Amino acid sequence: MLTHGISLKIVVLYFPCAVFISYFVPQTFTLEYLIFVAYLILFAWLTTKVKFFTQTGLSKAQLIIIFLLKIMAGIFYGWIGLYYGGLAQMQDTWGYHASGIQEYHLLYNNPGEYFTNLFRDPYDGGVNKFFSSNDSYWNDLKGNTFIKILSVFNVFSFGYYYVNVIFYSFITLFGAIAIYRVMTDVFPGKKIPVLLATFLVPSFLYWTSGLHKEGLIFTSISLIIYVIYFSLKDKRLGFKRFLYLLAGLLLLLTLRNFIIIIIAPAIVAWLIANRRPKFGIAVFAGVYIFFGLLFFNARYINPQLDFPQAVVTKQQEFMQLKGGNSSIPIKELEPTAISFLKNTPQAINLSTIRPYPSDVRHILSLAAAIEINLILLMFLLFLFCRTNGITSKNLVYFCIFFSASLLLTIGFSVNNLGAIVRYRSVIMPLLVIPMAARIDWPRLGRIFSNKY
Repeated sequence: MLTHGISLKIVVLYFPCAVFISYFVPQTFTLEYLIFVAYLILFAWLTTKVKFFTQTGLSKAQLIIIFLLKIMAGIFYGWIGLYYGGLAQMQDTWGYHASGIQEYHLLYNNPGEYFTNLFRDPYDGGVNKFFSSNDSYWNDLKGNTFIKILSVFNVFSFGYYYVNVIFYSFITLFGAIAIYRVMTDVFPGKKIPVLLATFLVPSFLYWTSGLHKEGLIFTSISLIIYVIYFSLKDKRLGFKRFLYLLAGLLLLLTLRNFIIIIIAPAIVAWLIANRRPKFGIAVFAGVYIFFGLLFFNARYINPQLDFPQAVVTKQQEFMQLKGGNSSIPIKELEPTAISFLKNTPQAINLSTIRPYPSDVRHILSLAAAIEINLILLMFLLFLFCRTNGITSKNLVYFCIFFSASLLLTIGFSVNNLGAIVRYRSVIMPLLVIPMAARIDWPRLGRIFSNKY
């Protein structure tokens, strides 16, 4: 039983969410609204009972606030996709929802097909096309897996989109909590900066809370980081952590398989650097030089491992897509080391600095432009006003090298600014948290108070 005080807190916390819901959630069907409220209360209560969440040291009220923020972001995501999907290029979320409804009906009409279609290759040799976007089992798998997950949600939500948002917010909360637990251990005494940088980066909150793949992709990355960090610290893996690791790797493999290739060097470097902690940065640099050479030369060992051509093909496919005002002209890649080197400045600019203010076409691009400039300002503050106080430099090196390689991959292959902002959202906390935790905020406060 909840005490009167806690009950009052929960009512106060639910009120803003209820107002938000009443505005953005269509209330054509009273049943949907009632089911939504019932699940909202149930899962908000569960966030205060799950040990993985409560071990953060966050209060019940803080956990509920974080959960409600994710739900509100997910609702807004669906609303944007419904009413401004064409302008913002966000129709995918409702397309996935419609496919999830079809798959939900398939469960009852043809359960044999439902439980086997995910493992069937409809192409001749589609399983062998790991990086291909055409006639590829793996390319189809990312959408099919997400649709299958939505179909499971639909069993309990009766097919209501906004009820599914609650389920998705609860599941993906595990990813954000996992990173928070790691970073509060890495940066002791920096709870508030880590808390804000983990949960309140706008693009991260928005893109990983909506019904799309980013939330699960970030959760998989976070589980991998969580397991490796605490296993190295405790010098044991354990069965539960092994399951977390396996779940993270399987999610990455099915939802965005190329990230498996990108995260592998970072993991290898982290494990080696753990044995040679004094040479961490040298180990990471050496490992990445080795994998960089392997990236361009693996095709001479096995023609199917032509990684440069895979990136070139992906870029060409994106350039052929109709992305409205979000697509911009870029220099075309060639599958050579020289071409990649020449295109590196363009890739860095695309994935780390765009959109410019001149790129703004709608509310999402405006928010992205403001955010990226604030993060660049934070980086300057970090360079000139930072403190010590870090327990694992190798974890930070992992975040930097992994994030940089993912950003480069995005910059080399994607020319649609909307897609770039969405894809890079999954590594935002890995870059923002270390900066926010190490900036000397009290010193900055004193400087501005003395100045003004």
